Amino acid sequence: MAATAFAIPAPTLAAAPAAATPSGPAPTPAGLDLADASIADLQAALAAGETTSVELVEAYLDRIARLDEDGPSLNTVRHLSADALADAEASDAARAAGEDLGPMAGIPILIKDNIDHAGDPTTAGSVALANSYPSGNATVVDALEESGAIILGKTNLTEFANFMTSGMPSGYSSLGGQVLNPYDLSQTPSGSSAGSGAAAAASLAAATVGTETSGSILSPANANSLVGIKPTVGLISRTGIVPISATQDTAGPMTRSVGDAAAMLSAMTTGADPEDPATQDGQADAFDDVDYTESLSTDALAGTRLGYVASSNETYLAALQVLRDQGAELVEVASPTNTTAPSILTYEFERDLNAYLARLPETAPVSTLEEVIAFNEANARVALKFGQTLLTASAEVDLEDPEQAAAYEAARTQGLTETRAGIDSTLTANNIEAIVSNAGTTGIGARAGYPSLTLPAGYAAANRRPVPITFLGTAYTEETLIALASDYEEAAAVRRSPQEINPTAFDCTWVSPETAPDEDCLAEPAADPVASTTLAAAVRPVVKKGTAARIRVAVAAGDVVPEGRVTAALDGRRVDRSTLDGGRAVLTLPRRLAVGRYVVTVAYAGSDEVAPSQDRVRVRVRR
Repeated sequence: MAATAFAIPAPTLAAAPAAATPSGPAPTPAGLDLADASIADLQAALAAGETTSVELVEAYLDRIARLDEDGPSLNTVRHLSADALADAEASDAARAAGEDLGPMAGIPILIKDNIDHAGDPTTAGSVALANSYPSGNATVVDALEESGAIILGKTNLTEFANFMTSGMPSGYSSLGGQVLNPYDLSQTPSGSSAGSGAAAAASLAAATVGTETSGSILSPANANSLVGIKPTVGLISRTGIVPISATQDTAGPMTRSVGDAAAMLSAMTTGADPEDPATQDGQADAFDDVDYTESLSTDALAGTRLGYVASSNETYLAALQVLRDQGAELVEVASPTNTTAPSILTYEFERDLNAYLARLPETAPVSTLEEVIAFNEANARVALKFGQTLLTASAEVDLEDPEQAAAYEAARTQGLTETRAGIDSTLTANNIEAIVSNAGTTGIGARAGYPSLTLPAGYAAANRRPVPITFLGTAYTEETLIALASDYEEAAAVRRSPQEINPTAFDCTWVSPETAPDEDCLAEPAADPVASTTLAAAVRPVVKKGTAARIRVAVAAGDVVPEGRVTAALDGRRVDRSTLDGGRAVLTLPRRLAVGRYVVTVAYAGSDEVAPSQDRVRVRVRR
């Protein structure tokens, strides 16, 4: 397939307000503040007839317009589903007819844009996949829709789930641009599930779905003060998800509370999938119908022995004290021994990506990694701001080569064996239920394919940035981790919304009474400065050495008389300045100029009403 020149299609998003200042306050369905409303709150309001799914969808679309496109312009949402309102209407009709409803019925959620949803493009943030439409849903999306969830749209992500190149900023993609962190716009949203993390934090949906290979759920959850569950690999099918590694990839929920994460995980489990060998381990089926909300607890910590990895972070230390206060017995443990095996991601990427692309319809824009690379090279201005070193390194792998295949299998086996042994031996030797850390166990848990749950521990005193506490367990212990984390969450009660922590970013958005427009918001925006023209002319183009050359300056700006300063510079060094009087001024060059020819840059600095401009004039100094 030949690579062709490319123009970025406009993202399909909700219509933004016509003016920067909202025309009214954000909707509050059933009186709920969506910044903090839980899935249980929304379910209760729907069941009581206090709101409808359509109203919820419209309210979240309104928040997307106020916060993602306007206001702080978080840029978390890549695409909104054209079917979301129709799906919400169907859910409301089913509820009114008294039909059996799933546990997530009518609840709007966002999914990461590397997960297939029929009718919507799956792009992984790549311009090469901008018009790639799958033939159906990912298996996990089928599970979510069977539970009644409404797919509101798709979130931006680090391109190819952060496996495109070294040094790409988290949350950046050539197709979607840069995602911002609502807790601190100057800080990374982190991980490849940056859009899912920032969108969940800003309550642009009831919950979001992320994916992780190594840290891409947990890390953005930490940066955005969320609960993130990185499940056991195999608990959730990966069919229909743009992959990195069949050994380590998984989807998982990103939410504002443990209860929401439990509800989402219950809806996302898929059981054994004939297209995904990781789900055919003889264990995944047993957890397909588990209701993880039944694991929520306020006393699970009492009498439970936990290992903790030491840290000097004061917020984390305070979180450990909450665990003790809830009755947990804490013993210090070393972080589990990680593997010395090399990474397997480069080995697996091309094989697994090509398998995903092979499932796409014949109309797909690319069908192999090689075609993605060629497309990017042909459209380098748009596609390759940060390069594609990981793509090209993966393309050099040949698993048909016996030597490379043997090296890969050895690294895979060693990595799984050593990381699982490291975690399991720490649990067993210390007789503990889980390992608690300040996110330090993220990498080893991912390599082992074991579950982790992270949640807010609080905020750093110096800058209010989120601080996490992470629970790591052995395979298929999600129920235990949820019980422990929910008990901690209830006792600690530390999470705050981004508009509480970073209020300036939410000013004038009117998503709450505190962010209603004030006089500054309502003031008419300043008009664009009028263009100006600076004209400079030497009084005498040739002067004798020791004589000060003078330059007349006139600045014109239509009907406006320019005010402010003009300067003269030689080789970038200012040599004189003067204030305009009626748009005119005279500048004087130094007497000490040596014999020679000079180009003088005369610049008008501009003002609130008039834009800057400049001119150049030549002067010769003779003997």
